Amino acid sequence: MPASAPTATALARAVQARETTPQALLDIFRARAEATRDLNALVSLNPGADAAAARVTARLEAGETLPLAGVPVVLKDNISAAGTRTTCGSRLLANYVSPYDAAVVERLTRAGAVIVGKANMDEFGMGSSTESSASGPTLNPWDRERVPGGSSGGSAVAVASGLTPLALGSDTGGSVRQPAALTGVYGLKPTYGRVSRYGLVAYASSLDQIGPLARSAADLALVMNVIAGHDPRDATSLEAPPAFRVGTPEDVRGLRVGVIRESLEGNTPGVEAALGATLDALRGAGASVREVSLPSLRHAVATYYLIAMPEASSNLARFDGTVYGERVAAPDLVHSMTQTRERGFGREVQRRILIGTYALSSGYYDAYYSQAMKVRRLIADEFTRTFGDVDLLVTPTSPFPAFRRGEKSEDPLAMYAADVDTVAVNLAGLPALSVPAGFETVEGGVRLPVGVQFIAPALADERLTLLAGGLEGTGAVRVELAPSYGG
Repeated sequence: MPASAPTATALARAVQARETTPQALLDIFRARAEATRDLNALVSLNPGADAAAARVTARLEAGETLPLAGVPVVLKDNISAAGTRTTCGSRLLANYVSPYDAAVVERLTRAGAVIVGKANMDEFGMGSSTESSASGPTLNPWDRERVPGGSSGGSAVAVASGLTPLALGSDTGGSVRQPAALTGVYGLKPTYGRVSRYGLVAYASSLDQIGPLARSAADLALVMNVIAGHDPRDATSLEAPPAFRVGTPEDVRGLRVGVIRESLEGNTPGVEAALGATLDALRGAGASVREVSLPSLRHAVATYYLIAMPEASSNLARFDGTVYGERVAAPDLVHSMTQTRERGFGREVQRRILIGTYALSSGYYDAYYSQAMKVRRLIADEFTRTFGDVDLLVTPTSPFPAFRRGEKSEDPLAMYAADVDTVAVNLAGLPALSVPAGFETVEGGVRLPVGVQFIAPALADERLTLLAGGLEGTGAVRVELAPSYGG
């Protein structure tokens, strides 16, 4: 197998130039899907992919110019695509087939992309390891004994293993960025409202955002120019036309970068080294780097879960077996609904529903959810004040590289703590990008990827692809395919 795989940008150009065809790319994808089957990155293939490839070919022959011509794209399995199963990693939706396309799928299809399959995920997006899926855990291609992060672990592995050049995930508290870091690819969480959530199965509606995973800054810019933009079907969608482009080292010169002091504690040596090397590269390219403090971030994890869990409790109330999904037969409706939810939801989802319902219950709403919303505002205001002095903020994406399967799954608090560097971004609605920043060598000589997170002000998402391209130009960022690519 090749040591590298073509980017989406290169594939689209090759198809547009008639050097290859959408069907040929689809056939290559299927061969790679079989070769990487043991990673369990995919939960289903799109039965309509051949017809979609044929439609792209016909459009090219008619003279259309398509920015994603024939590029195979994988979707996280909570993003609706007509005629495909959308299971959200849950037994309850094991046989649910989407009757319509999400807004991002419509836009990808319009741009010539071919949706080839659905990626594995933590059930309903609730997890940081992709171990809680009803389809079984996804394995990290850098070390199959370790997790790929979550909840968009399948999407990250699809890109890291060379299965596809692009994948979409969803990010509620770090679910695009954290698996991107743990598998060595880019993961972008846009400004809240920058990408339509129409067709995304909701976890926590005020936090959820669809974002891409890719192996190059050019591919990030390419796909964001396709999927971002206003959508009247999403009440939170913003009027912010995309204008993404790839930066050069010149775009780094003069940037004011703030290192969040509160993120510098508790990191492994490899994470510290990767962050230090990235900061050195920024200084070498002409950026100024200094420490800044956001004291309220110490409350971010607790605040996040006291908002996310109540919203999840409310959103998941609709999954009761009466309209769609699996239904347990029982003597009466109440018992049917109760048993459907008990058998259909996994342990982590049940745990979050119970905690969220408790936090919203009479006598506790003001003590928990309402207080968390006030702290959320404090965190957002602190970010706003800090961005008065800097252009970007930087932290590790995760304080540690990929952990072993089972290491944290029986300890919910340890799993929640894995989100310590990412959740504040969602609370504030900001854009953030995890950049592959090197490796940490662990026991047995295994090299594990490490990510560094850059945070931009609201609606300054384009600043992140400029930075990514600039870092690539300095040689500070280089994406490698996982060595187990090809099985």
